[in-house]
Amino acid sequence: MTKPTAEKAFSFSAFFKIIRSDNLLMMAFAQLMTAYFLVEETNSGLSVLTDYKLYLLIFSTITIAASGYIINDYYDVKIDYINKPDEVIVGKGMRRRVVMFLHSILNFVGIALACLVNLKVGAIHFIAAFILWLYSNNLKRLPFVGNLAVGLLTGLSIWIIGFYYQQSQLLVLTYAIFAFFINLIREIIKDIEDREGDRKHGCKTLPIVLGFRKTKNIIFILAGIFVCSILTVAFKVNDTLLYIYFGAIGVLFLFFMYKIYYADRKKHFTQLSKMSKILMLTGVLSMAFL
Repeated sequence: MTKPTAEKAFSFSAFFKIIRSDNLLMMAFAQLMTAYFLVEETNSGLSVLTDYKLYLLIFSTITIAASGYIINDYYDVKIDYINKPDEVIVGKGMRRRVVMFLHSILNFVGIALACLVNLKVGAIHFIAAFILWLYSNNLKRLPFVGNLAVGLLTGLSIWIIGFYYQQSQLLVLTYAIFAFFINLIREIIKDIEDREGDRKHGCKTLPIVLGFRKTKNIIFILAGIFVCSILTVAFKVNDTLLYIYFGAIGVLFLFFMYKIYYADRKKHFTQLSKMSKILMLTGVLSMAFL
């Protein structure tokens, strides 16, 4: 297949598409909800919403994440021409060297802002940026390792709020675990969805190494571990509203698992990937009830 040449060096529509602006908004919203409903106040007793460092932390997090999305698309351009040719940005809506420049600039800005918040936070964001680069360059082509890396970084985006303010850490950990498992499962679903392009370019993702059905069995095992982990931490938190809300989410999660069990076409896994975002949003909204 002949690849079309770049039409533009840069466009804002291409930029907002390549950084997955909807995902970044969800991440920022989750961090803001965590701060307001779980942390509530700074160590000095003031409302956390009045602390400018909270907004620096949120902006640095989504900047690092945006850089990760950009470098992922840069390395995956050949695979994306097979899996989703109409959505390719690199080399079409934006020139390759511009993409790499944006990746570098966003990483620098994200790490610099994190250092302004706290040097420990800056170190964590530096490691996160490195893992995102390593994921795009190598880890995502390995079975499960890449999925695990993305899941951990997603959970980290929630946990770091409690870490910085040193408050409600167990409650924040509950939601970090929730985010970790939902995104880990979502990443495996995306691997099933994209297995055609991944196979042609030598990737060794779970669906390619183990096959379609065994990969779904791994999802069910992870779902079981997820439920046990959430229940364990929830019992330690011992909040009645948390039990009720996670029970309600559990019904939606069971329906999600039911849909996975019967899914056998690419469009089914595309729908499941979107449904996992709804699960995540539902979990974030539950913070308001605590």
